Amino acid sequence: MLRSWRLGSLFGIGIYIHSTFLLLPLLLVVPNFEAMGVGTVLFLLAFLAAVFGCVVLHELGHALMARRFGIRTRDITLYPIGGVARLERMTERPSEELWIALAGPAVNVAIAALLTPLILAGVLFTPLVQGAASPLGREVWMLGVDFLRHLLLANVVLVLFNLLPAFPMDGGRVLRALLAMRMGIVRATTIAVGVGRGLILAALILLWVWDRSDLLSYPMLVLLAVFVLLVGQHELFAIRQREAARKAEATAPVVSLLPISALGTSVAPDFSGVTRDERHGVGIQWHNGRPIGVFLLPSE
Repeated sequence: MLRSWRLGSLFGIGIYIHSTFLLLPLLLVVPNFEAMGVGTVLFLLAFLAAVFGCVVLHELGHALMARRFGIRTRDITLYPIGGVARLERMTERPSEELWIALAGPAVNVAIAALLTPLILAGVLFTPLVQGAASPLGREVWMLGVDFLRHLLLANVVLVLFNLLPAFPMDGGRVLRALLAMRMGIVRATTIAVGVGRGLILAALILLWVWDRSDLLSYPMLVLLAVFVLLVGQHELFAIRQREAARKAEATAPVVSLLPISALGTSVAPDFSGVTRDERHGVGIQWHNGRPIGVFLLPSE
């Protein structure tokens, strides 16, 4: 069974690293270890740690913005393809979803803005260091400037990547929020999920045409495609169920003469939604595995 390890907490939110995360340094380092050398490997691992530190800050941006709207965050977990902040619930207001989705990339923009003057200062002072420092000191200085420059570029890539309109990524949630301001949440989510599928499939096709190699040679891209396709479809299904339950609850009369215990229907402990009891001709409304109402099914 795959598990996660707790790294600590920030702002009262637990930070975890999933066991599959270990695949990332292995895939980056092991195939080219002899060619890179120890120094390059250490630089790469330190850079990977710094990038995922920025990913944690990105997810904290989502979490703290959600907290402003009264939504708590259960935890933040790091995976090979990025981080995931698990909110206790999703907001039903498009404007709030828009701000929550944009908060993460905004953190990366802020990090890039903070790194820019440091890099400029490093470049400006490089001639002085080269003239006064020892060979080792000059090498360490240039390595530090190079490290910050790559970290700046990584944050720019994180912003552009996360704002791709591929639901459930940040850009896809921004798209869904903007659409939901003009249409229903179900239709907005359906469109956003469709756009995400189209982008992923187009990326896979373009990669295959360009490289003509096995797509499994790009495991991170395959994992991302699976994440977008499965999670997007799962959320669309959940929203359709939620809206159907609300519509049924609003339009169907509640049956008060038939106790829920007499129906003999059971569901999973965390199920929320509606089930049908054809024998009695009723629908049952559930919340977290607990029946909360019974209503007549519409006649055919």
